[in-house]
Amino acid sequence: MQNPDAFNYEERYGVAKSTKWPAIALVVGILGIGWLLWTALYHSNPPLRSQLVSFTITNDREATVRYFIERTDSQQVVVCTLIARDFYKNVVGQIDQEIGAGKSKVELVTVIPTRSESVNADVSSCRLK
Repeated sequence: MQNPDAFNYEERYGVAKSTKWPAIALVVGILGIGWLLWTALYHSNPPLRSQLVSFTITNDREATVRYFIERTDSQQVVVCTLIARDFYKNVVGQIDQEIGAGKSKVELVTVIPTRSESVNADVSSCRLK
């Protein structure tokens, strides 16, 4: 009969190499999840938010926009670009509205003069000055 101690798997198949990929994957995973949490929390609260509340087409030459501005620093001046579009989505009216320092949450109503009949109006963009 054969001696069981004489057979050695390492001699027959070679010594198994140690793998480092689980440790590297763990470090990359922790760093990736940390970065993802930081970016989600940082970008979920921007310094300036704008939201269209409503618009009204008052006549063929003007549209009225009601919108809401929220800023983190109430001492900052904000400039919002308001636009009015016609049936074919061409811009027929545009105005830059400057909102001075004051309250951090402001609801405004602005009239946009148009060159022809408009069918909708929107807050195109808002930026800190």
